[in-house]
Amino acid sequence: MDATLGTCLLAAPQARVTDDVAAWWALWRSIAEPGASPAALAVAGGFAADRVGWAFAGGYQAALRALLPELPLDTLAALCVTEAEGNRPRDIRTTIAPQPDGTLRIDGAKRWTTLGPASALLLIVGAMPAPADASRPVLRVARVPVPTPGLVLQQMPPTRFVPEVPHAQVQMQDVRVGADALLPGDGYDAYVKPFRTIEDLHVTLAVLAYLLREARSRGWPAAFNEELVAAIGLLMQLAPEDTRAALTHVALAGALRIAQRLYAEAATLWAAAADPAAQRWQRDAPLFEVAGTARKQRAERAWQRLGGTAQVPSRTAIGAASGAPRPGTDD
Repeated sequence: MDATLGTCLLAAPQARVTDDVAAWWALWRSIAEPGASPAALAVAGGFAADRVGWAFAGGYQAALRALLPELPLDTLAALCVTEAEGNRPRDIRTTIAPQPDGTLRIDGAKRWTTLGPASALLLIVGAMPAPADASRPVLRVARVPVPTPGLVLQQMPPTRFVPEVPHAQVQMQDVRVGADALLPGDGYDAYVKPFRTIEDLHVTLAVLAYLLREARSRGWPAAFNEELVAAIGLLMQLAPEDTRAALTHVALAGALRIAQRLYAEAATLWAAAADPAAQRWQRDAPLFEVAGTARKQRAERAWQRLGGTAQVPSRTAIGAASGAPRPGTDD
């Protein structure tokens, strides 16, 4: 098992208070070890976090490095997918157009770009010219550094949960980048679609590691700590598996339900506390409800691909049974 998890059981369970994104990013850079797996980065970032918001942010950065292993650890990055109409391929209106001089011109607008206001690199999903008979837009992903002429980022109002994590609206008007800024492969199949699974896994890892540190520092029952360690270990084993495989999605669905039951138990333990961390947990709980429907559909499709059937619990039924929402994020 990865040594990072062992460290979470041996290191002092105190976290440095970080009140803003700049302080969190400085902390994350200081603990992000070169050569560590993305799963280990997620666990280390979650354990070091003093709140769910920074655990989520660390899990998100770890997930981006699972998607793009070449992404430097000292570069705060954001994947820009969602637009005014949504984040499905047909919703993407941003364009990436080759120019006669060999550059690429990017025009369009994004919203709900996680950590966008603080990011140094944007991974922008846009549509390129496609054949007339194409069944869906030809999407690609372009790396755009911040700042770049024609690129404007505007911070959006804080969300009602994890408000520390900023989101941005991104406006692009005649943004020019070199042809080498284009990532290889189809933008949807190679990046957007797998990232939904990768992000689920790594953010959940980070939140569970955050809970493990809190559980240790608060003297919560040993059995709860043991279950947290088991869930983290399971997710770390799943992390390098093929995100295109149906079996991976079925196993992940089960692992996420295990995590959800731990969140339900944690909610009871937090209820006995009366401090800012406990208040933040209650405030941030809606984060875990995001993308529950998409997660359920993903599991159902995986079962179908395996040639079997399973009654995948609905988000409503799960919430009623456990008293806690499910984990997840936006893009």
